[in-house]
Amino acid sequence: MSVEAVGTTRRGRGARKAVRQKRDTNMLPALKRGIPLTEPMSPEQVVRIDNASMDILENVGVVFRDDIALADWKRAGADVRGEHVHLDRGLVRELISSIPSSFTYHARNPAKNLPFGNDHSIFVPMTGAPFLRDLEDKRRNPTLDDLANFHKLSHMLPAIHSSAHHIVEPYDHPISQRHLRITYSSMKHSDKTFMGMTTSPKNAEDVMDMCAILFGRDFMMTHPVVTGNCNGNSPLVWDETMLGALRAFAKYNQPILCSPFVLGGANTPASTAATVAQLNAEALSALAYTQVVRKGTPAIYGHYLATVSMKSGAPMAGTPEISLMNMMIGQMARHYDVPWRTSNTLGGAKTFDAQAGYESATTLMAVLMSGANYIWHSAGWNEAGMHCSMAKFVVDAEQCAMGHRMASGIKWDDFDQALAAVADVGPGGHYLGHPHTLEKFQDAFFMPEMFDNNSIEQWQADGAVEINERALKRVHDLLGEYEEPKLDEGVNEELLDYIARREREIPAADALNQDL
Repeated sequence: MSVEAVGTTRRGRGARKAVRQKRDTNMLPALKRGIPLTEPMSPEQVVRIDNASMDILENVGVVFRDDIALADWKRAGADVRGEHVHLDRGLVRELISSIPSSFTYHARNPAKNLPFGNDHSIFVPMTGAPFLRDLEDKRRNPTLDDLANFHKLSHMLPAIHSSAHHIVEPYDHPISQRHLRITYSSMKHSDKTFMGMTTSPKNAEDVMDMCAILFGRDFMMTHPVVTGNCNGNSPLVWDETMLGALRAFAKYNQPILCSPFVLGGANTPASTAATVAQLNAEALSALAYTQVVRKGTPAIYGHYLATVSMKSGAPMAGTPEISLMNMMIGQMARHYDVPWRTSNTLGGAKTFDAQAGYESATTLMAVLMSGANYIWHSAGWNEAGMHCSMAKFVVDAEQCAMGHRMASGIKWDDFDQALAAVADVGPGGHYLGHPHTLEKFQDAFFMPEMFDNNSIEQWQADGAVEINERALKRVHDLLGEYEEPKLDEGVNEELLDYIARREREIPAADALNQDL
């Protein structure tokens, strides 16, 4: 072979190696489930839970601590006694029948639009952490710059389909104005769909105004672009803050999660089945209310779900009962033909240790097998949500990518080609140099970046680096490689002008924006 030919071959190998080593940050498509659902309840047991929930709604009732909601329910024909609303099962079934079973999320980058509902699911990072573990693995209060880094990571990690809002709380901004900067960070640093703040009705209205600047008001009326969350106060209470935010989203026809906040054994009975019956009643009451506010508005059956330690009263994650309840709730949501949300990769560990991994992996598997659609808290959650770990964030995202591969089902596209290789290799041979292997080696089997599968000798020679340190290095590398998906200049100026005006109007205070 000539020197020129050798040089060409080496350059070719180098180019192929460079392609293999280039980090793929392209977003995965929405997960389309290709495996069977795990459904532990018989059809008769589904009906039993439904009947129990309807009995709660009719006979115990739900408290709506909101004058507007109470007036709405009276007009809808509910039995309203003070703040107690008693809902006839026929009325509930009629109302929830207009909730869309599926829709499409629209991102500012149309290539990242997402089919949602039925057999399509999306992964969404955690939110609400008052602390973070940073690039030095120190636990501290977050800033707006820290939040921006998490939005950047959400943008770059393939399995994360949506950014979020306050992944961590930016303490360097007043509470009353914080929602404006959080929303702008979501819009600026990622072109995926995102979540909108619902911490007060006025905050939610501001979010809708900012979304209207980004997408256009008319577009929003017919296209879901952002997700809100309405948390319930279990047992059986919805308050004016959450209900007002729900109405703000429904006014613009934007999806809202109707999420009872369940601590099994503390604010529900100490029983798996009875907890689901109460949770189901709570979710149905809020889902029905979305349709009282605006018929046909997208709504998502939600929940935050933990069980409580009977030793300490602390919330627990990754327990068998949580897995069973997720599977049961999936059956109930499908019984009503509505999409549903769950929480993913939860854990109570104080550091990114084995406990964190086991709890998160257990929950992830149950969530995938139960067919959840909106898979929230999918990256970063630790210490019962008290901190978001930068290291865990990227490892969780890779776990979601692995789950995406598994739950998509078996690939049959190259079955005949692969079988032909058996005859080519024959007994006693190996497949490493076969053309089929060379063609498929990159995607035949998932190859985690965060896990080390080398021999212990090689691992030691490479510095004996454990997963937390490897993950922090990856975060550092990702942030170094990040390229901002620029907002349209005119839109960006209009958003900044809106923020400046609202910050002048809203007093800088350590309290929610309730009035202005």
